[in-house]
Amino acid sequence: MSRPIVFENVSILGEQQAHLVIDGGEIDEIVTDGHVNTPAGAIVINAEGLIALPGLVDLHTHLREPGREDAETIESGSRSAARGGFTAVHAMANTTPVADTAGVVEQVWSRGREVGLVDVFPVGAVTVGLGGTQLSEMGAMANSRARVRVFSDDGKCVHDPVIMRRALEYAKTFDAVIAQHAQDPRLTEGAQMHEGIVSAELGLAGWPAVAEESIIARDVLLAGHVGSRLHVCHVSTAGSVEIIRWAKSRGIKVTAEVMPHHLLLTDESVRGYDPRFKVNPPLRTQEDVDAVRAGLADGTIDIVATDHAPHPDEDKDCEWGAAAMGMIGLETALGIVQKTMVDSGLLTWAQVAQALSTVPAQIGRVDDVHGRPLAKGEPANIVLVDPQDNWTVDPSATASRSNNSPFGGVELPGRAVATFLRGVPTHLAARFEGAFA
Repeated sequence: MSRPIVFENVSILGEQQAHLVIDGGEIDEIVTDGHVNTPAGAIVINAEGLIALPGLVDLHTHLREPGREDAETIESGSRSAARGGFTAVHAMANTTPVADTAGVVEQVWSRGREVGLVDVFPVGAVTVGLGGTQLSEMGAMANSRARVRVFSDDGKCVHDPVIMRRALEYAKTFDAVIAQHAQDPRLTEGAQMHEGIVSAELGLAGWPAVAEESIIARDVLLAGHVGSRLHVCHVSTAGSVEIIRWAKSRGIKVTAEVMPHHLLLTDESVRGYDPRFKVNPPLRTQEDVDAVRAGLADGTIDIVATDHAPHPDEDKDCEWGAAAMGMIGLETALGIVQKTMVDSGLLTWAQVAQALSTVPAQIGRVDDVHGRPLAKGEPANIVLVDPQDNWTVDPSATASRSNNSPFGGVELPGRAVATFLRGVPTHLAARFEGAFA
C-alpha cells in the first residue's frame, strides 16, 4: 500500500500557496492556512517554488504500437509522456493494423493499462484502413472496453464530404467527436513545406494555407448542419483561426487544438533543409504563429496537443524530400507553452491547466478521472512544475525510442519535475528520487 505524500508550500495553479496531501490515490487535504496534520509514515516534500497542476492530458499522440515498435512502443511513449507531466494520452489510430476495430483498440487500451505509467485512451479510425471510403466499426469501438469517444483518420483527411457527414451523424449517437486532419489532398499533392516566400526561394513545392482552411470551413458547416461535435486537429494558419472563431460565434460545436511547434517555429526554420523541421501541417509564417497564439489566448483555440510523432533514424536522416513528416513533443510541450504563452503574459498557469488538462479531458470524454480540479476527494493525477528550471533540450536523452525533435540545443524554461497517476509517482526528478526510495 502506498504511503501518504505531503507537498509543503506548493503553489496551486500558480496562485495560492498550500500544503497538499495525497493518500489512497486521492487528494486527501489542501491546507491554505495553518499547519497540516502530517499522516503517520508520510513522505514529506518541500515543494516551495513549484506549481501543482492537474495531470496533463494529450488528445493527440502517436504511440506507433502495434506495428511500428521500431519508432515507439506504448511503454516508451508512456514513459516519455510521464516525463512531460502527462497522466493521460489519446493514441492515434494510424497503427499497423489500423485501429479501426474493437479488437485493435482493446489491444491498445489493455497494453496501456499493463504499462500503467499514463492512462492510454485509443482513438478509433473514422474509415476502414484510413481509406476514406467506408466508415469503420465506430459503434463497436465505442461500446468496447476501450470506450472510444474520439475518432480520427489523422495523417489523412476525411476528404469525401458525404463520408464526413455520415461520420458526424454516427458519432453523435454515442456523444463522440470526429477529430479532422484538415488537409485537402489535391491542393497538397507533392507539397513539401508552407507555400510562401521561403518555399519559392528554396525551390520546394508549396503547401498552401487554403488547403487547411477550406476543409475546416466545410466541416464546421457540416457539423452545424448535423448538430454534432467536430474537433480540428493541429490548427496552423491565421485563416483557420478566423474560421473557427466565426463558427463558435454561430454556436457550432467545434473545438480546436494547436501544437507546441506551431506556437514557436516558423517556415524560416526550413532554410537549412533539416528534416527534423518537416511536419504536417507544415511550419507556417510569423503572422500565423502570432495568430494561433492569440487564438489560444482568447479561447478560439481550446487546447494544446503534442502530435508526438516518433520516427526511426532512417526515416529522418535522409534528404528533405524523402523524409517522413512529424516530430516528437511529449517532453518539450510544457516548456514551449511556458516560453510562448506564460512568460509572454498571454496565459496564466490556471489557463495552462485548462488548455493542457481540463478541456482536452472534456473533449475526449475522460473528464470523470482526468483534468479534475485540485480539490479534496479528487483523483491524485498531478504534475509538479518547476517554472525556474531552465534546461537545454537533448533529443538523445528522451525516453522515447525516437529522437526526431527539432528543439535540440534549445533552452526552455520550466518542466515537470514530478508526475503522479492516482497518487503513484510515474516520473520523478533526481531531487525527489531519494524520498521515494
